[in-house]
Amino acid sequence: VQLVESGGGLVQAGGSLRLSCAASGRVTDISAMGWYRQAPGKERELVASVGSGGVSNYADSVKGRFTVSRDYAENTLDLQMNRLTPENTAFYCCNAVVTVVTIERKTELNYWGRGTQVTVSS
Repeated sequence: VQLVESGGGLVQAGGSLRLSCAASGRVTDISAMGWYRQAPGKERELVASVGSGGVSNYADSVKGRFTVSRDYAENTLDLQMNRLTPENTAFYCCNAVVTVVTIERKTELNYWGRGTQVTVSS
């Protein structure tokens, strides 16, 4: 699975950005997709995800401002970010999980895109 992100950039506080992640390869094996971010000096954290059942999950800090959407036909995962604040400045990466099930075990493989920078100025 290959993931390519787009849509990052510089925006003023209060503005909006839309990130998009395009998946290719064995996309039919993808069970879940999500957006993660890492700010300088901080650990990587989950921003939003869409699970295998289509259920969305958000970090508390972005609920009500960010919307994640997955297009199964186009194999994309978008993240609409509204009312951005400087605290949202980070490097955002797309993640895809492929679940491999055998008789012995179930294994989750994580794939990552190269990421895109989001900078929110005050």
